[in-house]
Amino acid sequence: MELKLLDAQGQSASKVDALDTVFGREYNEPLVHQVVVAFQANARSGNRKQKNRAEVHHSTKKPWRQKGTGRARAGMTSSPLWRGGGRAFPNSPDENFSHKLNKKMYRAGVCSILSQLAREDRLAVVDEISVEAPKTKLLAQKLKDMGVGSALIITEGFDENLYLAARNLSDVLIVEPRYADPLSLVRFDRVLITRPALAKVQEMLG
Repeated sequence: MELKLLDAQGQSASKVDALDTVFGREYNEPLVHQVVVAFQANARSGNRKQKNRAEVHHSTKKPWRQKGTGRARAGMTSSPLWRGGGRAFPNSPDENFSHKLNKKMYRAGVCSILSQLAREDRLAVVDEISVEAPKTKLLAQKLKDMGVGSALIITEGFDENLYLAARNLSDVLIVEPRYADPLSLVRFDRVLITRPALAKVQEMLG
């Protein structure tokens, strides 16, 4: 499998050899869907809370007598049937939203995404990407010169200048290979990966 190698102008300078087991897989849509949904579910904090009929602040007095009014019988205003009453099946903060996902399935899903990105020419390799100072303008101009808009940039290690320069760009994210999650891979239009980061990705997933 060969991936495009882009120069500073965003032109395809040459090709880079890559593992077929990582970048040459068939696209498995059900697996990719499962991996992305599991990633989102496992990121949920589960901090929502609703009150049941015992917790809402209402009187326990019977609103009206049982018979003879022509209205439906009612016991108390905290009933889930009443506006302002408690919920019948309230959400609790200790609710568990996590999905179990085997490591083998996760790796296969990420490889399937990377393979599809490569087939669609949305994934490319660069020798390196850096800025001289932590300024958003410098990175924005560099990406503009390369013809790249929304992009996930995977670098070998943490580059403070690059990270600070990208922090104000809503459609650009800088990550290390271990933090390249499936949601980010499908969210951005382009994925740029440096040569050293490519070797790390192949080592992790190959």
